[in-house]
This record gives sequence, C-alpha cells and structure tokens, in this order.
Amino acid sequence: MAETYRRKMTAYEEVNWQYNKAADLIGIPEQYKSIMRNCYRELKVQLPVRRDNGKLEEYFGFRVQHNGARGPYKGGIRYHPSVNLDEVRALASLMTWKTALVDIPFGGAKGGVNCEPHTMSENELQYLTRTFTRKIDMALGVYRDIPAPDVNTDARVMAWIMDEYGRKNGYTPAIVTGKPIALGGSKGRQSATGLGVFYIAQRACRDYKLPLAGARVAIQGFGNVGSFAAEFLHQGGAKVIAVADADGGLINKDGLDIPKLIQHAKEKKSILGFKEADILPKEQIFSVPCEILIPAALNGVITEQNVEAIQAKLIIEGANNPINPHADHILKEKGIPVVPDILANAGGVTVSYFEWTQNLQQFYWEEKEVQQKLEAKMDRAYTEVWEMASKHKVPLRMAAFMVAIKRVYEAVQLRGV
Repeated sequence: MAETYRRKMTAYEEVNWQYNKAADLIGIPEQYKSIMRNCYRELKVQLPVRRDNGKLEEYFGFRVQHNGARGPYKGGIRYHPSVNLDEVRALASLMTWKTALVDIPFGGAKGGVNCEPHTMSENELQYLTRTFTRKIDMALGVYRDIPAPDVNTDARVMAWIMDEYGRKNGYTPAIVTGKPIALGGSKGRQSATGLGVFYIAQRACRDYKLPLAGARVAIQGFGNVGSFAAEFLHQGGAKVIAVADADGGLINKDGLDIPKLIQHAKEKKSILGFKEADILPKEQIFSVPCEILIPAALNGVITEQNVEAIQAKLIIEGANNPINPHADHILKEKGIPVVPDILANAGGVTVSYFEWTQNLQQFYWEEKEVQQKLEAKMDRAYTEVWEMASKHKVPLRMAAFMVAIKRVYEAVQLRGV
C-alpha cells in the first residue's frame, strides 16, 4: 500500500484511484473503464473583469462535463482562488458517481472560477458571473447541463446565471438549481446537503452502535453544509462541541449553542467572537476527541500529515473529497469508519433534482414533502451501500463507488458507444 502513495496524487488522480479499484472489483471491462473514467468535455474560458477601482483583472473559468450516460450533466459552480482544471475534473467525476448512487437521472459536471469573491463587490461578482455564463452558454441547457451553487456561490449567483442565460434563450428556470424561491427555487434546497448529512449520520450511528443522542460532534467548515448539519444534529440530540471555519475555531466541551452560533455567524460573517466558547486553532479541529467528525469545507484537508491526530469514532464527509487515499487507508487501519462524500453529501444534488423536476412541471411542493422525499432517497442509497459493503467485505467508500459504477456501466452499455 505504501508503494501506491510514493508520489503525491492530484485530486483527479485520487478520485480515479478509487474508481479504478471499484471498477476492477465489479469486473468492468478495460475499454469501458477508460470511457467511464475520462471526461466528455472540458472548457476553460478567459474572464476579464473591470474592477470598481478601474483596474482590469483576468480570471479563468472552467466547466467540465464528465459523463452523461444517465442524464443531463449536473454540478455546482464554485468561486475560490484555488480553482483549477484538475480540481474541477475531480469534482465532476465525483458528481457522476454521486448522482448514480442516489439514483437520480443526471450525469456529472462541475465548474468554477479562480477568484477571491470575498474581496469583490456585488457589481464585480455579477459582471464576472454573467461573463462566465455567456462564455459557457453553448454547453448549458435544461436537458444538457444544469449548474448549481457550490463553495462561495449561492442563490443570488444562480439568479444571475438564470437571467443571463434567459436573455438569449428565454425564460428558463430549470437551467440552474439552488435559485431563490421567488424565481422557481425549491423549498428545502438551501438546507438539503446538511439535512442529508444528518439523515446519513442517523443511520451510520445505528449501524456502528453509536447513540446519536449525546454524541460529541466536531465540524470543520461552517458554511452552508456545516451550519445546517450542525443545526439538525443539535435538534436530534447530538452535542456539537467544536466547529471551525476559514478564520478559526471554537470549542465548548459542554456543547455549543448552535442556534445562537448560527445567528452570530450570519451577523459577523465568521464564527469568531462568539462568547460562549473557547478559541480553538482551526487546524486542531481534527484532533478534538469526539464520536463524529464532519469535514464540511474544501477537498484534501485530511492527509497523512494530520490523520494520526484524529480521535473520532466515525467520520462523515460533508465536503467533496476531503480525505486523500493515503489518509483513508490509515483511517481503515485505525478502525475509524468513513461515510463517503458521494453518499453523505448527496442531499444537495437530490433536492436539486426535485427543483429541476418542479421547474419542468411548474408545480411546486411544500418543504415537508421535499424533506420526506429526500429522506427516502438517502435511506435507500445508504442501505444499498451498506449491503454492498457487507457482501464484499469492503469499506463504505468502495461499496458506494461499486453501486454507482454498476449503474453508469449499465447505462453506457444500453446506449451503445
């Protein structure tokens, strides 16, 4: 195993390493393995933006469509300085397997712009978004490719994309998901990823004999996913004792008052300054003794450098690809189970599917109905992964890939090449 990790892998190589192992275990023929592994289309576009101070700056935007055998491409758009083609490829691939795993009729895509949105005005962000939309317009479509929010993007950004696309193509609410409700968004979409994490936590705790009530939880990342996961876990009786964001961390061994912390974070745009907790260096979030650890921020945060410090009994991946393969192997040796991203954080894309469906029908559901349908989807996917893992004696991540790959392989075969 050590030989495998002698060379540091890129994010896309890490995903494909997992994919290759799972494809071999279920006997995918080599020629199909390659077709399903590689990306269908990759776009890189130049985005010049005139800043409010008159300075002209150059950004680059990316949209990668990985596999569309099971339906139109689906995947978020993130704004972050670290965005590059390799990262977007990796995330697009994960979306293929995620949508197949929860059995919704989408393929996988991802997009992003290498900018620092926190330093940009609303006018600058809107201009950047509209320029990006125009540059990738030819690849988008209600039955072709449907973007959604991701890191540092939100309903407001989706509204701009929808409006810009509509200037050329007419009123098309189904072109994006994660929109404001007033523009055709779905009730329950904003909280969906965090709620999905909660549903999966309930089932994993049951199967690993960890009572959720009173369970200590540490969450790395307190954006959309982390904050909603914390809220639902808190409501479910768990004790969220530590959280961290880009600015720093907080800890209270008696449990954080999550509703108060969420309100503080909304007002201050940071968790720092919250009085009812002690300061925790953000890098120490992974070493907090707890029952459940939820990485819910960026990819590649748990590596061979910090994995030995983890004292959790269960890890649930709220973020995409937060654990590299070397660290994943070490966690297996330590006996710490990991519920993988393509299962645990699939709530967002599942309710995106519900939103797309509602847009096409122009018939909208109440939030309770959305949540019930989400729970049913997450429960079915978790059961299929658990049964696959039990049958083949493999970790949950490998089982999740196996379930997903089998579905995509069947679609590729039926469509013909």
